[in-house]
Amino acid sequence: MKTEAQARAEILGLVKQYCDDYKTVPVPFKEGDRIPYASRVYDSEEMVNLVDSALEFWLTAGRYTDEFEKGLVAYLGVKHCAFVNSGSSANLLAFMTLTSPLLGERAIRPGDEVITVAAGFPTTVTPILQYGAVPVFIDVTLPGANLDVGMLEAALSDKTKAVMAAHTLGNPFDLKAVKEFCDRHSLWLVEDNCDALGSRYTLDGREYFTGSVGDIGTSSFYPPHHMTTGEGGAVYTNDALLSRISRSIRDWGRDCVCASGQDNLCGHRFDGQYGELPAGYDHKYVYSHFGYNLKASDMQAAVGCAQLKKFPSFVEKRRANFDYLSEALAPVQDKLMLPEATENSRPSWFGFLMTCREGVDRKKVVPYIESKGVQTRMLFAGNLIKHPCFDEMRKSGEGYRVVGSLENTDRIMNDSFWVGVYPGMTEEKLAYMAKVITEAVNLK
Repeated sequence: MKTEAQARAEILGLVKQYCDDYKTVPVPFKEGDRIPYASRVYDSEEMVNLVDSALEFWLTAGRYTDEFEKGLVAYLGVKHCAFVNSGSSANLLAFMTLTSPLLGERAIRPGDEVITVAAGFPTTVTPILQYGAVPVFIDVTLPGANLDVGMLEAALSDKTKAVMAAHTLGNPFDLKAVKEFCDRHSLWLVEDNCDALGSRYTLDGREYFTGSVGDIGTSSFYPPHHMTTGEGGAVYTNDALLSRISRSIRDWGRDCVCASGQDNLCGHRFDGQYGELPAGYDHKYVYSHFGYNLKASDMQAAVGCAQLKKFPSFVEKRRANFDYLSEALAPVQDKLMLPEATENSRPSWFGFLMTCREGVDRKKVVPYIESKGVQTRMLFAGNLIKHPCFDEMRKSGEGYRVVGSLENTDRIMNDSFWVGVYPGMTEEKLAYMAKVITEAVNLK
């Protein structure tokens, strides 16, 4: 009879063979084949890690989670990281961290304002609204589709507590200007880095990863993103207090810092005094925040550990694919506004954003591209405040503020679309995409 270790090794060997034989065999591309805007890029290491974790059957956060958090910290050059179950949960956790009473006068309270943009993904804004704070929407610039830093001062009020915005499709916003604005007015800066993992920005002569410049950053590991854990996300920071708060809120709001399955790490489980609880109340069940359970599973983290090893090559491939499309579509710049990297940045591109110029109708261009098998995407909400979820607030005129006309935001809503540059793209696919897009914008 085999030992457990021998049986495990045999199972994992078969998993590797299965993946190599059936899941990662390249499929030749032919014109008309569906080209998705994003897809998973993996090999047998991810699948073996996944099954290895499943065989342990720990299921919740465990050794792979610890390894993944440490790996992400090392990659980004930050001090603290909390793995969570999605990028949207990461945004929720990052925002709620800033509402903690442990932050004193700087804590965000209901009615306080947070500067953000409407041209993006809704879960950058949702936590603000659900808590009872007030999003203040400013316009974006084109072609970058990032927040217009020239509008920050106009958006400021005596209720402003933070700026929370995303780096659009991997292209960093003007971190220098935003950071200086936040520092000048003692505001929190939350970097939604869900579409920009691996992007870099040079500030004061030093290059930083996006997500590590502000007070707190977030990532998403949903399958279409830069790397995947299936579902999953992360919150990271250099601030020890923010890290402590975020872990508390992630883990039900508890005061205890013991990992799952661990007891009495501090040695004072039964001798503390907390709130108005009886002296010596079990510290594992003391709650210092109103929290959630936003943890991810160790199986997700196991996939992430393998992905993280490949991640630098993913970033370089995204940049190469972006450069290919930029060159191939340069001849139609009179019809399409093409994306440009923000000054002082090296984007880890998530997508290739295009905006139709005057005389080019997106309602004709996009259906043609899709009919040829190339998947397209809008820039998420386009203008979030035009959506049904804002109907009641629009009617009442309460719950949010708009600074200016959001002219470029509406332009994006009406005229912009994007295609993918994920690392699994081949040159044949890129060439076909460029050909189809060129045909589309030249339609009569």
